Amino acid sequence: MIAIKFDDSISPQDYLEQERHRPIKHEYLDGEVYAMAGTTKAHNLISLNLAILLRSGLSHSRCQTFMADVKVEIDHQKYYFYPDLVVTCDDDDEMNADAIAYPKVIIEVLSASTESFDRGRKFQCYRTIPSLQDYILVSSQTYLVEVFHRTQGDRWLLDTYQGIDAIARIESLNLDAPLADIYASLDLSRIAREDGGDHPER
Repeated sequence: MIAIKFDDSISPQDYLEQERHRPIKHEYLDGEVYAMAGTTKAHNLISLNLAILLRSGLSHSRCQTFMADVKVEIDHQKYYFYPDLVVTCDDDDEMNADAIAYPKVIIEVLSASTESFDRGRKFQCYRTIPSLQDYILVSSQTYLVEVFHRTQGDRWLLDTYQGIDAIARIESLNLDAPLADIYASLDLSRIAREDGGDHPER
């Protein structure tokens, strides 16, 4: 998604009230509001594949998977983001709430316009959420999944899974995520050729 900043600074309460009536989603960063633009077909398909994989893999658990249109609240209303996917397993996350406060897993599908933000400031904000156990970055340009897993001492360990035959591990959900499923129905080699870029790793 592409962020377009609004100049006016508003309170989190005003942001939440305005967001209920806006046709376009906005993210909130400590008083600053950013309008979110649309995604590519590849980005959307990867997100859909991930949602199907998570919903199926967690069907017998109490965890719930949400996609795109559900906010995550960070640091007592200081930040609100719309992750591409978020999993919560906490009963305190009410279904009718404005946002998820206790995410266990957050997934962002990377694009050229948002990758630096997803890796940088957004990850810095996400790391402050005590309940978060896995932060996952999924490339839309090549067959690549990066899983940042929270370990003892509040340290984050990175596991990288590259190539269509790789199987990513989401430790906190006890779930394997084959890249063949994540990228199902998507030929990144053809997309790379159309864009004039390099072929993705297989």
